[in-house]
Amino acid sequence: MAIILDGKNLRDKIFENLKQRLNNMSEKPTLAVILVGDDPASQIYVKNKKKTAENLGINSIVINYPSDIPENVLLDKIKELNNDNKITAILVQLPLPKHIDKFRIIDSISPEKDVDGLTPYNSGKLFSGEEPYVYPCTPKGILLLLDEYNIELEGKHVVVIGRSNLVGKPVAQMLLNRNATVTMCHSHTKNLSDITKTADIVVSAVGKNIIGEKMLKSDCVVVDVGIFKDINGKICGDVDFASASKIAAYISPVPGGVGPMTIASLMLNTVELADSKRLR
Repeated sequence: MAIILDGKNLRDKIFENLKQRLNNMSEKPTLAVILVGDDPASQIYVKNKKKTAENLGINSIVINYPSDIPENVLLDKIKELNNDNKITAILVQLPLPKHIDKFRIIDSISPEKDVDGLTPYNSGKLFSGEEPYVYPCTPKGILLLLDEYNIELEGKHVVVIGRSNLVGKPVAQMLLNRNATVTMCHSHTKNLSDITKTADIVVSAVGKNIIGEKMLKSDCVVVDVGIFKDINGKICGDVDFASASKIAAYISPVPGGVGPMTIASLMLNTVELADSKRLR
């Protein structure tokens, strides 16, 4: 049976470390979260982020807007937050309503306050091999999890399934920067199982149940980023955990794997932005 990549345990260790760092800060960082609309999932995510931040000792403010807010009002608010010295980190909860250009919104965030690491400046730094202010939260959490279990990346063949700007593309680049050999797969990839069978490490970020044991080689590492509810309301991942855990050496569960690491990385990024602010 595979060893479980326990994101909850590592998250708790990171939080303990962050509490110590925050206790030594004379000025606590402040995370500003913008929530547009009334999407139930987004409301839960934002509520959890605020609660987690405050439990650690990070100040948190949530700015709510109705779903029909004009784009320019949102841009003006971000400009205001950019210029507010009390604000350390800015997060715009996605998705946004269709009438709002999410790229324009993300682009408007100051790179030094971009807690998601998604602005063109931080993305450009990442893809050029330089150091951004912070790395995107989920990819950062994935690498922290792999490092915690001393999983070697250099020279390993990693298959990344999914090419989103949030996970797939940045995690592929971060793995390349660690000297892994990376293959990117997506919805138009042919013969996916032929590719995944060659992988030392599989990172799947699709949101559909697509990976079974017959698609994996023995003793591989499986990182399941996908999360969704099946027709019975059960939380599932991209990977059939029961069968895959019999063949893999390491596997992350859903829930309890990458999810806790994403929130841990968000809090870690907030504190790192505060540290870099003091050095500027």
